[in-house]
Formats: sequence, structure tokens, C-alpha cells
Amino acid sequence: MSSSCGSRPPALRPAGSGTPAYGLSVEEVLELSTLAGARLVAGAGGLDRVVQRLNVMEVPDVLACVKPHELLLTTGYPLRHRPETLGRLVADLDACGLTALAVKPGRYLDRLPDEMLQQADRLDFPLIRLPEDAGFDDILNQVLTGVLNRQAAVLARGEEVHRALIQIVLCGGGLQEVTDEVATLLDAAVAVLDGDGRRLAASGDEALLARLQSALTDVPPAVEGEVPMPEVLPDVPPADVAPVWPTDAAPGEPAPDPAGPVTCDDDPGTGPISVPVVAGGFTYGRMAVAGVAAADVGILERVATVVALVITKQQAVSAVESKYRADFLRDVLTGRSGADEHVIAHSASFGWDLGRSATVVVAALDRGPARGPEERVLQDRLVAAWTSAVRRRDRNAAVAGFSGEVVAVVAADACDVPALAKDAAAVFADQDRTFSTGVSRVAQQPGDLPSAYDQAIRAVRVGRQMNGDGAVVHFDELGVFRLLSLVEDTAELHAFVRETLGELAGDQDPEAVDLRRTLQVLLETNLNVAETARRLHFHYNTLRYRIGKLERLLGPFTDDAHLRLNLTLALHVLRMRGI
Repeated sequence: MSSSCGSRPPALRPAGSGTPAYGLSVEEVLELSTLAGARLVAGAGGLDRVVQRLNVMEVPDVLACVKPHELLLTTGYPLRHRPETLGRLVADLDACGLTALAVKPGRYLDRLPDEMLQQADRLDFPLIRLPEDAGFDDILNQVLTGVLNRQAAVLARGEEVHRALIQIVLCGGGLQEVTDEVATLLDAAVAVLDGDGRRLAASGDEALLARLQSALTDVPPAVEGEVPMPEVLPDVPPADVAPVWPTDAAPGEPAPDPAGPVTCDDDPGTGPISVPVVAGGFTYGRMAVAGVAAADVGILERVATVVALVITKQQAVSAVESKYRADFLRDVLTGRSGADEHVIAHSASFGWDLGRSATVVVAALDRGPARGPEERVLQDRLVAAWTSAVRRRDRNAAVAGFSGEVVAVVAADACDVPALAKDAAAVFADQDRTFSTGVSRVAQQPGDLPSAYDQAIRAVRVGRQMNGDGAVVHFDELGVFRLLSLVEDTAELHAFVRETLGELAGDQDPEAVDLRRTLQVLLETNLNVAETARRLHFHYNTLRYRIGKLERLLGPFTDDAHLRLNLTLALHVLRMRGI
């Protein structure tokens, strides 16, 4: 007899399916009065298996009729002429997810073969010997009644928990209030994690929370108060870093997959369990629970639905608040917000301090593969990354997402921009796209912020032209590039380069590129031949020969200061990318 049922379902199944909450364990079934004379003859290791339905074996080829979590009753009549197949039957039924097999020997089977008993013990498949006077109708009636009563009790319990949580939501409670109530009702430890495994809320006994630590070891640090969203909304105000448990995972490291229910222990009654938090087809994260009673496991999916409701509500509120903050900051940076006193007072209501000396930082996505609708998601991820990085150093900084960029107004004495950009890049963690960062001079008062904002924008644009994607540039580092960037007619700049450098303007001829490099170093060293020869690793006479060749191509630049200036400007233009 061959199996056509596939592999047996795991012993610990997703919440709400195959748990004792939705049936009776084999051990409980054996305690019923109709099985008073029954004996477990093999498979004692499977007493905790769950019975959710019953079936009677009437035909030899029963595999096509059985279902997982069934208790199968048989007299052995269909196999009376083939007792040698009983050993294989146990393995096939176990592969189909059957819970147990109850046999009433005597009339058609004199005894259960040793091979059958050995297979049952090996697979922890409960094999029950029924007394000769056992009635299948009595067993079916009593076991099914017990299963239905158990399921009714679970549904009533679930309804009770659901009503309690909905009442919290209707009264304005948030994730923390919901997790507090769940931890109390289920006497368990509960943590709600976002899609990256970061904590949003947690409640329960510390010892039980420690069990989650051992089960979920890759959880990265969290910014408390963040709300997971399909499109991360800008400027969600985070608080201190507060992981559920200590962790060494760095920002950007992969978190456990929240895509589906994951159980983390061998005991569904006590082991840590993870349930996805899903709404509208989008997975917002997951809910991890430790210490939940076996009878309450099936309730967790209902709880996860309420958690998703709270998250989507917070998402809607955050969307409105974030837009309001971003609009106000945009008015400040464009000089439309009014007097400094008004700006300072209004910004304080957002937790911002715009009355101090500050620096404006602008970060913008670099050009990359077109992603269509995903571009907005990338922009929102950039906002979230910069918000997290900035707030960890300056809780009173203003951070907002504008179209195509993120803007932060950071205290001048707290503005370590290279470190900020590095932290933001670690959180952003996108392999295909980078961002460039521009930094302004210090603005002493709110009225200076519009000018500082213009400086930061120019630093981003010109810095990217100077250094390529991923540049971090301060406005004061731009030098002459600031002036060159003001020339809007790029064709005129290209013409100037061709007229000034001649044959050295292109990149097609390797010799021309090499000579242009020699010219650049000569100008950087103020025509110091010895220093130029040292930097380029040339012999002194070789460099003198090259200088003569350059003057034949470009003119007597060693004697003409104006020509040297033109050549320097042309080389600067060539360095600017994207013109």
C-alpha cells in the first residue's frame, strides 16, 4: 500500500490550525467513558496529537478518504486477507497527517503484527486497541461531542478577547494598550514587531520575554513609536532606541521573515509563536507571543487582526501629521512662515527647536534603475532612515520629506553629517540606489534658514557632479564649482572646454588623457616640476619633455597666468559630472 498524501504536517502548526484548542488530544480521548477499556499498545510519544474529526475504515484503499487530524476506527475487516500490509499502513496513515488508529481485533484480526507496533513506536503514531464490546457509534458520538464542545469554548474565549481589544481601540488605545491587555488576558508575553523585526510594543513577564530572545535572535534595534506602513510615511517621531531584548544585530541586517506563521518551539502550549499582522493584503509585521496556553493559541490570529487595525489607524493619523509638519518646514525653508518668533513657537509644538544655531542637511536619491511605483516607496524609506539617524543624535531636530529629498535642520554642534549619512545608509540598505548629501553653513536664526536650505541643495547637486553618487559635501567645500554650477548653458561650458584644452578635452585617446593628468598635477603644484615628477613617478627630464609637448598643444601656460586660469577652469568643468 503506497501513500499519496505527501509529508505529514509538523507537530506544531500555525495558530488556529491543528492545536489542542481546536480538538482533543489522544490522551484526552482515551479518558472518555466509551474508551474505558481501550489500551494504547504503541506510539506513546504521540499522545499529544490532536483529534479534530473521526473516520471509519471500510475499504482497503482508505488513504484517499482520510484527512489530517483524524482518529481512524477499524475492525480490520478490509485487511483481513492482507494482514502483512498493516505495518506499511501505519507509515502511510502517518504520512497523511492522521492522528491515531484505533483497531478492534478479535473477529477479523487475531492480533496486531509486531511490524505494525514497531512502526507506530518509531513514528510516535498512537495505536489503540479497542475492547471487543466497543461500539463505533458511541465512540463517534462522544468524541465528536467533546471536539465540538472544545471548539465552542475556544470560539467563546476568542470572542471575549476580541471584544475586549475592540473596546480598547474604540476608546483610542494604541499598540501598547492592546499588548498590555493581551498579556493580561492570555497570561503571556507579547511583542509586536514591524516588517524589519523592530519592536513597536511589548508587554508581559520579563522571564517570558527572555524566551522570545532565544527564539528570535536576529531582531535589530528599534526606534520606539515607529509604525510599519506599506509606504513609510515621512517624519514619524521616534523615541529612544528600545529593543525588546539585547541584540548585537546591526542596522540593515536581515530580520526573521514575517511572511507567515512561524512557531519556534516544540510545545504549542508554551513555546514562542509568531503570527503575521496582515491587513488589506499587506504584511505590517508580526506578533511574537511566549507562554500562551495551548487552548488560547487559536485566538492569536484574531488578536493579530486587531493589531493590524491599530497600526492602520496610526498610519492614517501619522500621514496627516507628517504632511502638516512637512508643509510647515517647507514654508520655513522658503521664507513664507512669517516672523522668527512665530516660527520658533510653532516649531516647538512639533518638538522642534528652530531658535538655535542650526545647519540644514539635504539628502536626495541618486539616479538609478527606474522603478515606477516603487520610487515613492524608496523615497519614504529614505525619509525613515534619515529620521531615525538624526533623532538619535538630536531629538529636537526638524526632519521632513519633500518631493525627491529629505531635509533636516540639525543643531550646529550636533551636526556630524558624515556619521549621520553613514547611519542613514545602513538603515536604508538598498543595493541598487544610493543618495547624496549636502550640508549648509550655520544659520544663526530662523530667518537664515532659507539661505542655508539653498546652500544645502546646491551642495547636493554640485557635490554629486564633483564626486559622483553617494557624495557627502559641505557648501564651503564647493569653491569655484559653486560659480560653475550657476552657468545654466551646459553647451557653453562644453564649448569652453574644447576651445581651451583642444585635443586633451576628450577621453578617447589614452595619451591625451595621460597628458591631461600631467597638466592637472602641474597646475595643482603651481608648476613645481620636482613635486609634479615625484607625484607622477616620472623622471625629471621626462616631465620636462611632457611640459614642452603640452605647451605646443595648449600654448605657453608656464608664462601666461591667464592661460593657466583658463586651463584650471576647463579641468574643473571636466570634473563636474552630469553637465
